[in-house]
Order: sequence, then structure tokens, then C-alpha cells
Amino acid sequence: MNFSFKEIITSAMVLFAVIDMIGNIPIIIELRRKVGHIQSEKASVVSAIIMIAFLFLGEQILHLIGIDVYSFAVAGALVLFFLALEMILGIQLFKDDEPETASIVPLAFPLIAGAGSLTTLLSLRAEYHVENIVVGILINMVFVYTILKSSGKISRILGKGGINVIRKVFGIILLAIAVKLFASNLGNLV
Repeated sequence: MNFSFKEIITSAMVLFAVIDMIGNIPIIIELRRKVGHIQSEKASVVSAIIMIAFLFLGEQILHLIGIDVYSFAVAGALVLFFLALEMILGIQLFKDDEPETASIVPLAFPLIAGAGSLTTLLSLRAEYHVENIVVGILINMVFVYTILKSSGKISRILGKGGINVIRKVFGIILLAIAVKLFASNLGNLV
């Protein structure tokens, strides 16, 4: 085992920035409004499982089905793009006939464990020991769980007007992230 405090902190901070749970608060509040209940534990655990599995098997799975990392990142950018459009324009693109929960889709995947965080894991793996990255993932999942669990309180504090303003602002930020992810990976497609 090669545990390194520096590698754990660095990988946790990089993942924290990419997952962007603070920026996702308006999306979470909107999902809670649409479906009523979000299972915080389930979303956190599923996200952690997806990220850890992808850390170990990601490149092999993508190569096995004939998808490169860049195509995966472009697809994730498109999903983020449409989520951002929902937030900015106040329209509904993600539809489910009778959603019971948004805990798995779109919350755990692709919002938390999406293309950005999964491709980041592949980049981190090239530089750091796997055990440090796993600890970084787990640290982030504690934070994810806390935000998901307290999203109802955050919603009450902000009120409807505050949520609308934050949703529009973060929608534009999410749109910019989607465009950047799309542009930076599009040139690498064959």
C-alpha cells in the first residue's frame, strides 16, 4: 500500500472541483421538486461504486465496446449540455413517465459520476496510486451525501426566487463546462 496524504488530498480536491456538488445544488433541488424524493444514501453509494469500478475497469470496458475516452467525454458533455438548457430555459428535456426517484439517473449517473469525473479518474490513475484515488473518491462521497441530505433545507433557505436565480446562473456555468468538455475532446475524435 502506498498511501500518501498529498495524493489523497490532491485527488480529492480535483474530484471535488469536477463533481461540483455546490454547483449542482440547483439541479438537485429541481430534481427533488420533480420527483419528490431523492435517496441520498443510494445516490452516494451508487456513485462511489460507479467511480471505483471505472477507476479499475474503465479503459478496458470502453475499449471492449469500441469506445475511446474522448467519445465518452463528448457524450457526457452532451448530457451536461441538455441539463444546462433545462436549467437556463426552464424547459423539461429529461422526461420519465412516472419517475419514482432520480437517485440513480440522472443524479448518480451522469451528474455525480459522469463523463467529467470518470475521465478525470483515468487521468488521476496515470499520476497517482489507486488506493489514494479511492480514498479521494470516498471523501467526496461523504460531501455528496451531505449536500443531497440537506438539499431540502437549502431549498427552504433560498426560497423559490433564490433557487431560480441560482439555477439560471449555475445553468450557464454548467453549459460552459459542457462546451469546454465537448471542445477539448472533439479534436481527439478519429
